[in-house]
Amino acid sequence: MKIRINEKEVEVAAGVTLDDLHRRFRPDADVVIRNGFPASGDSVIHEGDELFFITRGAPPSREELEYLMMARHTPGVHEKLRQATVGIAGVGGLGSAVATALARVGIGTLIIADFDVVEPSNLNRQQYFVDQLGLPKVEALTETLRRINPYVAVNPRHCLLTPDNVPEIFRPCRVVVEAFDRAEMKSMLVETVLVELPESVVVAASGLAGYGPNNDIVTRKISGRFWLVGDMVSAAAPGAGLMAPRVGIAASHQANQVVRIILGEE
Repeated sequence: MKIRINEKEVEVAAGVTLDDLHRRFRPDADVVIRNGFPASGDSVIHEGDELFFITRGAPPSREELEYLMMARHTPGVHEKLRQATVGIAGVGGLGSAVATALARVGIGTLIIADFDVVEPSNLNRQQYFVDQLGLPKVEALTETLRRINPYVAVNPRHCLLTPDNVPEIFRPCRVVVEAFDRAEMKSMLVETVLVELPESVVVAASGLAGYGPNNDIVTRKISGRFWLVGDMVSAAAPGAGLMAPRVGIAASHQANQVVRIILGEE
């Protein structure tokens, strides 16, 4: 009969027990989940059961993680994401959140670029931790992404992006995410990618400060290779700073738009 173990379909004999499979497949596992619930003992396995054997703190193998991703996304979707290369220009509140979302969905390669270091003021909205203060942001984020998904290739570039180095850094990328705070850097990145990298699409953001209505954050197609996320008007000002919830909404819009582009939905 057929069951699933850690999302992989396997054939087992009728009458086999949970303990039999535990010893056979993952004797080191200290957590056993059967059909969504913790399980233990010598109970008989039935056709269609789904088992997870988990060793606390131990990462799954590459093969196991591939099966998990394919089961969640379907094989065709997962393969397209796994083969994709995405660039992220700026890894502050937007960029660090976009990067963690894309690592979780299994984007194959992430190129992240930023010149800054982690400061205490970043912790209100950016995907960093107190013990990473003082580290270059790209170094700290690479460490975090590898904890999320050790099989995503991360290429960190600790540098100030300019019109001269943007084409070289992001040339392999199907999509480049603009995630800067400063308007002049946003314009530079978008213009450089659209002119110098004709095979790449830009997903940018504008207008996400404060705590305004959730649904004012939208995704707009500006041109064939340029998407813009935000409410287009909210700028940081006294009483309306950059805050994690609204920045996170915009970052999720950007990450989802990246996925849609890679999957050919746009």
